[in-house]
Amino acid sequence: QPEVAGPRRVELDRLDLSTYAAAPLGLAVDAGSAAYIMYTSGSTGTPKGVQVPHRAIVRLVINNGFADFNHQDRVAFASNPAFDASTLEVWAPLLNGGAVVVIDQDQVLSRQGLREVLLDQGVTVLWLTAGLFHQFADDLLPALRGLRYLMVGGDVLDPAVIARVLRDGAPQHLLNGYGPTEATTFSTTHEITAVGEGSIPIGKPIGNSRCYVLDARQQLLPVGAVGELYIAGDGVALGYLGQPELTAERFLPDPF
Repeated sequence: QPEVAGPRRVELDRLDLSTYAAAPLGLAVDAGSAAYIMYTSGSTGTPKGVQVPHRAIVRLVINNGFADFNHQDRVAFASNPAFDASTLEVWAPLLNGGAVVVIDQDQVLSRQGLREVLLDQGVTVLWLTAGLFHQFADDLLPALRGLRYLMVGGDVLDPAVIARVLRDGAPQHLLNGYGPTEATTFSTTHEITAVGEGSIPIGKPIGNSRCYVLDARQQLLPVGAVGELYIAGDGVALGYLGQPELTAERFLPDPF
C-alpha cells in the first residue's frame, strides 16, 4: 500500500512474529517510565495529556486490595479506549492470565445486546460508568448475577438502583470505584453489601495508594473535618504532557 501520513496501523491478527528478532530490544524502560498518555479535559474543557507510568498500571491490577483477578477471569473490554477504565479492562486480565472479552460499541449501548454478550461470553468482571449502570441495571440483572466483580463509578451512585441490584441480581462483589485519570482509574474503592441512609461511600485507598484530607494550608485534618482530598502513591501520573507549569501546580511533592 502507498505510504500515507499519520500513525502506522498494525493488524495484530495478521502480524507474522517470525519476521521479528527474539532478542530483547534493549529499551531503557522501568517502573517509572511512561506507559501511555490518556487525554482528559477535566473541568477546563482543554485537553491535557496525562502521562501514566508502568508502576501505576501494575498497582491497579496486582495486589490491589480490592479485587483478586485470576487466570479464569473473562473481563469485558467495553469502554472507549480513550477512557481510562480501559486500563483496568485490558491489563487486569492480561497481567493475571485471564481473557479480554472485546464488546462492540453497538452492543454496549443496547440493553438486550449487552445482556446477551455478557451471558454468552461468560464475562466475570465488568466495569460500568454510573450513568450507563443506572439506565441498564434492571435489564442486566440476569447477567450481573454471574459476575465475580461488578465495578461502577465515575459519578455519584443512586442508592435506589444499587439496592435493587443487591436484592435481585447481586454479583459476588459490587464495588464503587473513585479516582481521577491523573491517579490511574481507581484511587479508592468501596465494596457495597448494603444500602443505608445517605450516599454510597467512595471507600478507602487501594493498594500502594494513599489519600489525605487537607486544609487550605495543606495540613492534615482530623477525622470528620471537611477539607480537600489529595491522592498519593504509585498510581499518581508523571504529570501533564508538555505543560510543566500546570504539572507543577497540580502534582505536588508528598510531605507525608
